[in-house]
Amino acid sequence: MPLGKIQTQIVNRLVEMGRLGEVQRDALINHPSDLNGDALDKLLVDEYRVTPFQIFVARARAVGMAPFNISRWRVGPQTFERISQDFCIENLVIPVGQVGDALLVAMANPFDTSIAQKVVEKTGMHVVHLFAREKDLKAKFNADKPASTALGFDDVMGAIATDDDALAEARIDDSEEDTGGVSEASAPIVQLANRIVEEAYHAGTSDIHIEPQEKEIVVRYRVDGICHEKLRLPRKVGPALVARLKIMCNLDIAERRLPQDGRIVFKQYTKKGIDIDLRVSTAPLNHGEGVVMRILDKQKSTLPMTALGFSPENLEKYREVIRQPYGMILHCGPTGSGKSMTLYSALNEINSPELVIRTAEDPIEYTLAGINQMQMHRQIGLTFASALRAFLRQDPDIILVGEIRDKETANIAVEAALTGHLLISTLHTNDAPSTVARLTDMGIEPFMISSSLLCVCAQRLMRRACKTCKIQTEPSPREKELLEKALGWSGPIFKAAPKGCAKCGGSGYKGRVGIHELMIINAELIMGINNGLETAELKKICMRNGMKTLHQDSMLKVKEGLTTMEEAIANVPPDL
Repeated sequence: MPLGKIQTQIVNRLVEMGRLGEVQRDALINHPSDLNGDALDKLLVDEYRVTPFQIFVARARAVGMAPFNISRWRVGPQTFERISQDFCIENLVIPVGQVGDALLVAMANPFDTSIAQKVVEKTGMHVVHLFAREKDLKAKFNADKPASTALGFDDVMGAIATDDDALAEARIDDSEEDTGGVSEASAPIVQLANRIVEEAYHAGTSDIHIEPQEKEIVVRYRVDGICHEKLRLPRKVGPALVARLKIMCNLDIAERRLPQDGRIVFKQYTKKGIDIDLRVSTAPLNHGEGVVMRILDKQKSTLPMTALGFSPENLEKYREVIRQPYGMILHCGPTGSGKSMTLYSALNEINSPELVIRTAEDPIEYTLAGINQMQMHRQIGLTFASALRAFLRQDPDIILVGEIRDKETANIAVEAALTGHLLISTLHTNDAPSTVARLTDMGIEPFMISSSLLCVCAQRLMRRACKTCKIQTEPSPREKELLEKALGWSGPIFKAAPKGCAKCGGSGYKGRVGIHELMIINAELIMGINNGLETAELKKICMRNGMKTLHQDSMLKVKEGLTTMEEAIANVPPDL
């Protein structure tokens, strides 16, 4: 039976490619069997030793399209910015690039013009079709795999499953120095540890949580302040994985009963050019040792002050304060509220060869050029208090203390601020006015606080509404009331799209923005502190003198369309 038109074209293209001869072509064209469908492909592979990929290239040329090897293309979150992932899975297409105003789209069915038309309607761009194998497209989407292995862990999980028995017997001890502390049988653990960090970095993660459960190990990533489950591992993997991470940061792998802290310089363990450090904390939990790793991206050690979320009014006030010759500037807020980033950015802005800057940190998160930084070691007695005492004898202009935790540190900090130094530090309080009560509780006299304090900045981080998919809406009566009370304004605001988009990973939020409450010292506030007024009264004094509260600043971000009302209320309750 003669070949169909497309099959004949495929055979001719294979002849042109030098994979078939003239005699073989004639034999195939006049073959007695029906070679339509997959039969021709099977015959070419089995009897003519043509590879499936060569057949694919010939088929692409036969239909007049450029072949594209989608199996070598890396699918990332940015892949689905213009076309949703659901649409791509349903129609077996993947956008693979852009040239000018043309979108390059790999597709399995070049004859379905309706798909191409839908892509044009969705993107408004001219579409260039590339031909890809159907099985390769399906493999990219991992449609039949669980989420834990679909996102970059399938090969490592396969290796662990293959070495399951060996892994159960793997023992890690100090004698295995030649292999970096990991036995040959547990080599997949090395890959797994690296992959967990690499995937977290590419996903924009701030913290990695490795948590032992009763029957398995759960790996979670914190992205934009929200924890997401990424991976579930067999329970037997836990001890080997924790030991590998301990080795990477030179911790004692034999000590499993006490918490330990360390640091991983990740570029020593990867060839992918990822220059990050990880701050590592291990802790004994009820089902084994847990690990939390904070990612410290050296490319983002500081941001310009304008990128931190300060309103123009607050930014002007804050810049004026950090240029004062002496006094105390305090930042307050919970863990993960952006205090360190603000401090680093402030130091980076005022740093100059004329100034001597000393910092005492636990741990040193980022290394700043031109600034002398000291790592605390409580085990040998190097605490914030002893570091501060040493700094006062080292002729500094500006001193940064990581945190004021006790009365001794607070006393020396106030002393430094009163003797011609600019002292910057952090404190754990809910808002700016309550800082005064916190210092008083530590035993600092009110007149010492009022004499030394320049400014207290309370801050939080809120998720940004995704710029691509956020939806404009009219506020509800309650939302309108909150806006009018906080800002004296009401109008259209934005909310997050319920299903999000490819760019924000379906969450409706992408990135974070800071909100700030800036309490600047003034004559009325000094009198209030000296008279021992309660926090609520001090807050009223600050607001009379122009302080915008955290709630007011969050409402301002809602007004500007940077975040949503739900996110603002979830982070800061309305003022009483």
